[in-house]
Amino acid sequence: MVLSRLLSIIDQVRAPLDVYAHCDLPCGVYDPAQARIEAESVKSIAEKYQDSDDEVFKERALFIKEERAELCKHHLWVLWTDYFKPEHLKQYPELHELFWNATKLAGESKHSVDPGVGQKLLDAISEIDKIFWETKGEKKAA
Repeated sequence: MVLSRLLSIIDQVRAPLDVYAHCDLPCGVYDPAQARIEAESVKSIAEKYQDSDDEVFKERALFIKEERAELCKHHLWVLWTDYFKPEHLKQYPELHELFWNATKLAGESKHSVDPGVGQKLLDAISEIDKIFWETKGEKKAA
């Protein structure tokens, strides 16, 4: 009796559940601002790196810049893979190339101390941001 009840409970726990969703969380959580904030940090750190003669500071700046660049890349990939859908790609066929370039720039910025690379990354995110808000049918949040 106890064994049969235990097996019944195990079967209920192991039973597959049907779950339907088109994204990880309600779509209101996605925003290119997360990637932009990290990219702004990347650019700012590169500028501070260029202005410093302190080797300890520069080493720390490189470490933090690489972390921020990786986070930027992560936020871009989440936006690309979780928010944008096939219908968006039909409407904006340039999306694939925009994300390709932006994530490549995020990767490049990990290895560069040129603030210009950070600016190119910000420019790429700005293009994605414009399309993002158009797909939401809203004006960009202030």
